[in-house]
Amino acid sequence: MSVEQASGVVRSRRGSAGAGAAERPPAYQILADDLRAQITSGQLRPGDRLPTEPELCARSGVSRSTVREALRLLASQHLIVTTRGVTGGSFVCHPSPAQLADTLATGVRLLLTDRAAAAALIEVREIFEVPGAELAALRRTDEDLAALDATMFDPVSDSLDAMLTAQRAFHTSLAVATHNALYELFARPLYDLCSDREMGLRESPGFWAQVDADHREILRRVVAGDGPGAAAAARAHLALLKQAYADQEQIPPGQG
Repeated sequence: MSVEQASGVVRSRRGSAGAGAAERPPAYQILADDLRAQITSGQLRPGDRLPTEPELCARSGVSRSTVREALRLLASQHLIVTTRGVTGGSFVCHPSPAQLADTLATGVRLLLTDRAAAAALIEVREIFEVPGAELAALRRTDEDLAALDATMFDPVSDSLDAMLTAQRAFHTSLAVATHNALYELFARPLYDLCSDREMGLRESPGFWAQVDADHREILRRVVAGDGPGAAAAARAHLALLKQAYADQEQIPPGQG
């Protein structure tokens, strides 16, 4: 669908009459949906410039404030970026797993709000991280190894906040080392949720010492390029987390 076709859709939807009119989304949402469809379908590519605000107004038959609201919505979803100046305008963003994961994380959080969330979280992490660690060991670069090494922490002297930050950075860096953007996108939200839950383990120094040991063993296997060994180390680390959550009674009986 071209911008001109999308604009026609906006006009036709706005002009429709009948009992269902009150249920239609607002005009800015319709315009944003149509532009998003062009971006996600590849009709508008990363770096492409969108029509100017006056052009979008003329083509869609909506006000400039409506166009700006649609563009703000797309920008909040990390689909476009707007710059000012003579050469400014709205451009399709180059996809970034880190930015797109922010949007995905909201939906993940909404799904994991009850007591069964810990079991579901560990289950999904087992699906992702065990083969992911193997991929990282086989594909890592020197830059990846440096990033992973920089996330090591001291469970004796470091604060809980520092350890949580390092823990999240370790798993994020491991995901980056797979060199699979889709894997990184889907894995990133899981680590934020994991850090939220591990806040409750602040009084468990033995837990953090074991997390440190597990991270170092995974890193050792990744450095060695040992895919099966990295997968086994990741599986053992997740077993630690599963037991820790169960001990906190976060996992209901019969789950996990």
